[in-house]
Amino acid sequence: MKTGTIGRVQSPRIIRLGAGVADETADVLLQLGLSAPLVVTDPTVAQLHLGRLTDVLDRAKLRWGVFDQVVEDPTDVCVDAALSDFRSGDYDCVIGFGGGSPMDTAKAVSFMAVNPGHVRDYKAPVQIDRCGVPIILIPTTGGTGSELTRWCVITDTKSPEKYNLSGLACVATAALIDWTFTVTKPARITADTAVDSLTHAIEAYVSRKSFPYTDSFALSAMPLITDHVRRAYNDPSDAEAREALMFAASQAGMAFSNASVALVHGMSRPIGAHFHVAHGLSNAMLLPTITAFSVEAAPERYANCARVMGLAGEKDTKATACFKLVDGLRKLNQDLSVPSPSDLGHDADEPMFALMAEQALASGSPANNPRIPTAEDIIGLYKEVW
Repeated sequence: MKTGTIGRVQSPRIIRLGAGVADETADVLLQLGLSAPLVVTDPTVAQLHLGRLTDVLDRAKLRWGVFDQVVEDPTDVCVDAALSDFRSGDYDCVIGFGGGSPMDTAKAVSFMAVNPGHVRDYKAPVQIDRCGVPIILIPTTGGTGSELTRWCVITDTKSPEKYNLSGLACVATAALIDWTFTVTKPARITADTAVDSLTHAIEAYVSRKSFPYTDSFALSAMPLITDHVRRAYNDPSDAEAREALMFAASQAGMAFSNASVALVHGMSRPIGAHFHVAHGLSNAMLLPTITAFSVEAAPERYANCARVMGLAGEKDTKATACFKLVDGLRKLNQDLSVPSPSDLGHDADEPMFALMAEQALASGSPANNPRIPTAEDIIGLYKEVW
């Protein structure tokens, strides 16, 4: 951070972390003067965990409703359906309950309840500062960090395109971060959400918009993830590992919310939009290759990443540390069985790569990367990852 640089931070008014804090949901609502939440979630979370949350609301005699049809990588159609439920029920807040998809949908429902037009009208670089009803976020996966960010991502069914939405209206009023929900996560989702968090932390740290406040969160999150992800992947019941990964996801979320993400995320969204690959998995596919492409532009920063993650020692040169970082990320993907797009049967030709490169650049995220790519660079990187 250069002298004179101004860091700007946005975060929830209330943050509670730890085992059992979801049971304090009614207390938080009452503290905020709220009494009628719409719970926004997906069918899987509804089946696994909804009863625990609604029991808490019932005991406090709060009136609540549920929209449980959130789809993976939520679409504008999904947002419209949830918004219709919200408007029909006289609710005074939304609870986003689940992974990034329910939380992002809840954010969109909140701001679209008071802003005109279609959700696509607000895609970045627009800043959505006209806030809607309060947003309470309760993550169950520990990966996206959406509970602490000023971002959400929605897929347009017309384009298709995944676009960022950002601003004060996307910041939760309260975040209740309870790691006990994550013990039900299968190995694949455990791996993908953890590497998603790691990508958030690394990209926030090397971003051109980083500053000391965000650096502290990013540098703390990285070793928590690399020290614990293999344990949680191999043993879902490892409470210590689960708690560490959930905490790291939140730290990484705070980091990238305020320092922004970079090239990995810019290239990840088109993969999700066109091939319906989960966001965390597409980030994992890209992270080693994009890091290898970028290290030459910020060797000291990337070397620091390697050192805090235990991949390099203090006596290693920056070049050696950067090499060890890329090698370590590749080995992590191997240990977590991260496939390539072609492994999943996804074929892409030259026009598709060109379209995805155009969409990646349009997102603005690549401009935060230490090494700013051209469209031709991105096409080449997609081919390498494929």
